[in-house]
Amino acid sequence: MTDAVPAKGQVIAGHVLSGLVILFLLFDAGLKLVAPEVAIKYTPPGLGWPLDVPTMTMLAVLLLIPTLLYIWPRTSILGAILITGYLGGAIATHTRIGSPLFSHILFGVYLGLMMWGGLWLRDPRVRALIPFRTGASA
Repeated sequence: MTDAVPAKGQVIAGHVLSGLVILFLLFDAGLKLVAPEVAIKYTPPGLGWPLDVPTMTMLAVLLLIPTLLYIWPRTSILGAILITGYLGGAIATHTRIGSPLFSHILFGVYLGLMMWGGLWLRDPRVRALIPFRTGASA
């Protein structure tokens, strides 16, 4: 029954979760693209990335393209996979420099859980790939 149409409440919750993630990612990519000097100013030192406009532009494009793919339902799973890779890089970067665990290192995990959770709630294909079973398994 994993291919059943999700309940209306599930779909709404999924869109809310996905919408929050999309807003954050678009804001992050947009800031890096439109105002790279501001992004550079608020980037913590020591991340290991060059703090210059070309780097901010590259990071913005690498985040914007998967986010746009995630927004479009036909490519949302591909977008989620690519964003997961981007978030993994952010997690690794913050781990490498010893950032605070719950606020910085795990932020990518929180965002990824919201992203995949939203997709799981609203897309039967994802529920079929990641089934949660209750009770005894057969």
